[in-house]
Amino acid sequence: MLAQVHSQAEVFGGFGGDVVGALAYSVIGILLMALGFFIVDWLTPGKLGELIWTLRNRNAALLLSSNLLGVGLIVVGAIWASEGNLVQGVVSTFVFGVIGLGAMAVAFLLLDLITPGKLGELVVHEEPHPAVWVSSAMHLALGGVIAMALS
Repeated sequence: MLAQVHSQAEVFGGFGGDVVGALAYSVIGILLMALGFFIVDWLTPGKLGELIWTLRNRNAALLLSSNLLGVGLIVVGAIWASEGNLVQGVVSTFVFGVIGLGAMAVAFLLLDLITPGKLGELVVHEEPHPAVWVSSAMHLALGGVIAMALS
């Protein structure tokens, strides 16, 4: 039945449909950002929450922030590409969000392979490190690429 629906307005009508859409996209966005947190935590030594909130590590905060912004770009791209079709939009948001997070993790690991030192250790270093900016730019760029792939 939902596969035949062409817009969220047809499902819930006007403002109510917009509210349902906003709630659905918010839930998917939050889930994807939480998954992004766990992926960055897995890629970096130590506990990411402790590094950022207790030790106030700027490198770790910058890397996580870029990951969250990259996911946000993908979510925005998926919403834009859905053209009001809530079911298609929510499914594509989740699918492309997972693809984006996977791409960010693979890119991080590849960058680690081709550069000196262990990128994960540089990211959690107490002093600011330029490698974190490179990794962060890569996350944002990948988020943008995937968001545009939806159009």
